[in-house]
Parts: sequence; C-alpha cells; structure tokens
Amino acid sequence: MTKGANVSLTALGEDAGAVVVSLGWTSASGAGDADVSVLLLDAHGKVRSDDDFYFYNHPAAEDGSVQLLGKTPTDSGDEDRIGLDLTAVPADIARIVVAASQYGDARFGDLDDLRMTVSDRSGEPLVGFSIDDASVESAFVFGELYRRGEEWKFRAVGQGYETGLAGLATDFGISIDEGGEDGEDGADSPATPDPAAEPARGTQAPAAGPVPAGVPVAAGVPVPAGVPVAAGVPVAAGPGTTTPGAAPAPSGAAAAPGGPAEGAPSRAAASVAGIPAQSRGRDGSAAGGARTTRKKVTLPRVARKSLAENDSWQPARLFPVPTLKSDREREVRATSVLLAVMTQVPELGRRLTAAFGAPAGRTQTFTEVSLPHGDAPRRPDGVIRIERAGKLWTALVETKTNGNPLRAEQVQAYMDIATRRGYEAVITLSNDVALDGAPVVDVKIDGRRKHKVDLWHLSWAEVAHQAQLLIRHEGVGNPAHAWLLQELLEYLQHENSGCHGFQNMGPSWVPVRKGIEDETLNPGDERAVDVVESWERLIRQVCLRLGGELGQKALPVQRARRGSDPRERRLAAAETLCADGRLSAELRVDGTSGIIAVTADLRTGKVRTSMEVPAPEGSSALVSVKRLVRMLAEAPADLHVESLVEGGIGARGTLERLRPEPGNLLPQDGAPPAGFRLTLIKGMGNTRGNTESGFIRSVDDAVARFHQGVVGRLGPLDVRAGRRG
Repeated sequence: MTKGANVSLTALGEDAGAVVVSLGWTSASGAGDADVSVLLLDAHGKVRSDDDFYFYNHPAAEDGSVQLLGKTPTDSGDEDRIGLDLTAVPADIARIVVAASQYGDARFGDLDDLRMTVSDRSGEPLVGFSIDDASVESAFVFGELYRRGEEWKFRAVGQGYETGLAGLATDFGISIDEGGEDGEDGADSPATPDPAAEPARGTQAPAAGPVPAGVPVAAGVPVPAGVPVAAGVPVAAGPGTTTPGAAPAPSGAAAAPGGPAEGAPSRAAASVAGIPAQSRGRDGSAAGGARTTRKKVTLPRVARKSLAENDSWQPARLFPVPTLKSDREREVRATSVLLAVMTQVPELGRRLTAAFGAPAGRTQTFTEVSLPHGDAPRRPDGVIRIERAGKLWTALVETKTNGNPLRAEQVQAYMDIATRRGYEAVITLSNDVALDGAPVVDVKIDGRRKHKVDLWHLSWAEVAHQAQLLIRHEGVGNPAHAWLLQELLEYLQHENSGCHGFQNMGPSWVPVRKGIEDETLNPGDERAVDVVESWERLIRQVCLRLGGELGQKALPVQRARRGSDPRERRLAAAETLCADGRLSAELRVDGTSGIIAVTADLRTGKVRTSMEVPAPEGSSALVSVKRLVRMLAEAPADLHVESLVEGGIGARGTLERLRPEPGNLLPQDGAPPAGFRLTLIKGMGNTRGNTESGFIRSVDDAVARFHQGVVGRLGPLDVRAGRRG
C-alpha cells in the first residue's frame, strides 16, 4: 500500500475479527532497535485515559483487545508483533494507532526496510505497508485500524515525529505533567493530525513523554500521569516532576517472600546518577527507583537460608521428579504440570497462547483426551480450550521430552483430527527450538478443506524463559501465582524432568567435527548445513536463557537483507565452516548498545566471546587505557584486551598482565587507540549433547560468563558495535 491509502479488512480475509500486526526493520550494523506502542482513540482522536496507551511496560489490555507479543528474530532482522482482538475492542474506541519509537540519539533513518504487516490470526498476511522516507524521526505512526460502520479498515499512515514518543503521545492526548524550569504546559501540544492527509513531520518543541522502563528520568523531566515507571529506574527530583506509583503500597498488600518485589527492565545505555547502564537491570538495584503503579509480586533471585540439617535434605516440591523413570512418564507429567499452571496463572497462560492467535478468555486444559481417528482413537498429550463470547478456541498439544524428536506422522494425524473437528491449532512442545517462526516438522495441508488449522511450535526453553521473566522481573498478580511459577521453573530445570531445552547438535555433528579435524570435510557437504542449522537453534536458546536471567530482550543478530532466503544464508555459513572450521554468531542484549560475538572454533576446540568498546573521547591514550583497566577490576583475569587502531590491532594482553602496567596496551607507534576488543576464551566440550562436558553447555556457559564477568563490569563506558580490521 501507499501512504494514506486504506482498505477494508473484511474484504481481505474471511476471519478479520482478530489480527496480528507486525512491525519490522533491519539494520546494517545489527544494533538498530525500536519499541512498539499502541494507542486506542475515541471519536475525537484522543485516548480516553492513559490506560489506553500500551507499550512494553504496559503490554496487554485486561479485556484481551490488545496484546504486545514481543520481538522475534526473522531471516531479515527483527519483528515486533501485536495481537489485536477487534471483537473485544470497546464500542467507544474508533481508531487503533500502531506506532514505534527509539530512545537516545537513535533515529529511524538508521534503520532499513521499515514495514508494517497485518495478518489474520493464522499468520496469513492480509496487507502490508513500507516506509522508505525515514530520516531524523525518533517516532513513527506506522498505520491505524479504524471503524467504518460494522467493519474495520486499515490506513497506511507513515507519519514521523522528530520529538519522539513525547511528541506522538501528546498529539493523542496522553497527559504530560509540567516539568523543567520553563514551566511549559504539556497541553499546548498540536492538535491530532489527520492521518489521511499528507503528514508533516513533528515540529513540537522537545518535551518529555511517557517514560518506558529503564529510560532515565532526570530533574525537571515530566512523567505522564498514569503511565507506570518500572522499579529500579532512577528518578531525580526536579520542579514539576511526577513519579507515578511512588506512593507506598497499600496496607496489607501481599509481599514477595524473602524480599521486596523486583522491578522491570532497564533500557538506557547511558548512566544515571553514577549508576552504570549495564548494571541497572530489572532487579531494582538502582537507588531511588520508583515503583510501578500496579503492585506485582516477584520472587528474590537468592533463596532464603535453608533450615535443613545437611545437603541431603531436599525441599518438598509441588511437582516432584525423582521418581520419573521413562520418557512416557516424563511426557505425561510435563504436559500435565504445564497445562495446569497455565490455567491457574493467567499471566503465563495468556502469554503462551496469545502468540498462537488464541483469544483472551476462560481457559481450561485437559490431558490424555481420546479422539476418534480411523480404526483406532488417538490420544494427544493435551488439549487447550479457551472460551470467549460463546465461541471456543481449541488446540491439540503433542509433547516430547529429552532428545526425543517429534514424529511427522503423529503430528499429521493430529492436524487431520483438528481439521475434521473444527479445531484451530496443533501445538508441538519439545526441547527443539523453532527457527524463523516455522514448525519443526513437515506436514501436508489439504488446501481443498475450507477450515484451516495452524501448526505452532513451543520449546521448553521458551516456557522457562517466560516463567522466569514473570517471577523474577515483571511480576504476577498474587503470591500464590508467583509460587506456582517458581515450582514450574524448578521442575523444568531439574535434571530428571527431560525439559532442559535444545540438547543435541544432531547426527551430522560428529562426522562434521571429525571431517574438520582431519581436514577432509568438502565444501557443499549437506551435513555442514545441518550443523549450521543446529548452531542457529543453539544460539536462539542461549538468547532465551540469557534474556530470562537478565530480564532483558536478547536476540540473535541477523545481517541478512529483507526477503533473503534462510537457506542461502546457511549455505554461506556452511562454506565458512568447511573452510575455516568456525561457527559464528552475534547477540544483542537490551541495556547495551554493543554486540556480543560468539565463535566456536572446531579446529582449536575453543569458544571465543568478545565485544568491541570505544575509547573514551577527550582523554589521552594512557588515561583511556587506565580507565578501562580500572572498570574491569572485577573482570576475569584471563580476559584478553586488544587496542584497536586504524587498519588493525595496536597491542594486546591479558587483564592479569595489564593491571600492573596498563601502558602496555598502547600501540608502539604512539597512535591513539580508537577502541578496545574484549575477549574471553573457553575450552569447548567434546560431546554433541548437553552434558557438563558437552558442546552446548560450553557455549551456554561461555556467553553467560562473558556477560556477567565483562559486560556487566563496563560501568558508564558506552559500549558500541564495530567491525574493524
């Protein structure tokens, strides 16, 4: 579509009552990012209250009409998805505006392939819109859905704001309190623009706007009334500054066992009040942090001291696992445990099912249901049913634990059953990790049948990731729900549960590794492509685990252009593997603007994790080196530090040797270093599985150690990505 054009959703698809809106972009450096937001507007083009503004610190509507589904990696970059149940939108809402914003000095002109796609609940694209004129804007209205009589229509807007989220929010009636010494009233914002007309770029004077989690709130910067500020966000007092939710919790409110509730994520890459950005996470460690307006219960990371007499005493668990002896028992137990917790903890159930196009409503789950199929009935491991407005959404669940693969013929049978019975989805659940949103098994779809069934995949690592986000960082509605999630997490992480996540590099791993060691692996060997695909699954799982631990979004960096074939990307990586014996990946973690590079060298048996940081500006070369070494005082002694100069590496050494003599890191020709590369090297596991000595465990541990021991120690030094030499 072109800017300003509109189209009826009803005319595009039979099922337009619920849609999934996707906002996507790519970045040549892999470091670009943006945050989506949704505004519900009345007939006057304004929000009814600040509760009609949804962003990552207010991600869902209680009526299920809006659900921010989060960011997912694609073959061409990143994609943020939003679930909109149009049948649940209140009658007095006339428009739904979908926007995105950037923070700091970032601009949308730094991103490529800005696009918006509207799909039906099954993921089938209905309409798309691309923005190709972005430049200095820090916020964009991509498009809007609006009512015309009994139908919903989509309009391609493409309006940018140089004043960021603040200018956009004030245009649509988000209340901004007075702030700053000038005492300007935020109500003087321009009137709501007409999205159908050719939009002018935002020209409002810089003003503060709704404060997402982690954005530093300095003296005099206004905070919108009613928009929650995450716990752990430093807020400096100033004239007219309002800190929502700063009042004490109501008397008698439930508290998290063992300590205060932990906060929401830190987003800024700059330091505030001397607190390093990388050390300000969702744990609320920054002094003076404001609390969220809605009380949430989280659990402390460190358990209270045990009252057991010795280590042989094991605490009683709601979901015991030591008695599990067979894979069948593990599958039955794991399915029942997860489905039961999804029913009792609506935050988890909604988060997992919304990604599959399920509505928000009354949920019931079942196990070992017998369904007719030919001569013998079939028994799916579980069934999920959600009721909304008298209609049922039903999904069959097929579960595998340990390294057991999903069987295509079994999933095919469930797809056929679901089609005949009018069910909406089949969900496969295993330790495998899906790539590019594709299912992990191939099934045949009968195109002649009118009813369409969606096939989705969920990994146990994703379940653990979502549970950890809720109980460690974002919080849930009451202490009992937090305890249930803790028990679920303990169960999933137990060595006997069989739900540890991606565990096996596949049958091609051993012959490929042996071929690299013997230098007999030929270019074009299809087994190398299989190993590359397994490597991508492993990196995706590493991101899930790291993101759950930190409470931040962690995603693989894809440097491919939009529309590129994932197969071609893997073939290119396989050629590198055959030639150099190396598997490489890059990770981006919110809260840092740098990229973590991970390289597994199969020839040397080493895993390297590294990041490039800039040299502080305005300082002499020796002062820069000394400052860096001082910041890394608590980092591992075996950390390798390299000074980067134009054209290559200036000098290098381990932190242990540089601490007494930081000047040894200066280039011998006296050229000032432009930056530094920090690297940790770890021995690689030999086995293909997830044992203590396994390859998967060694990569997982290497990334966790690097982030905890190095990235978290950088302090106020601004980390950035770079590719030098």
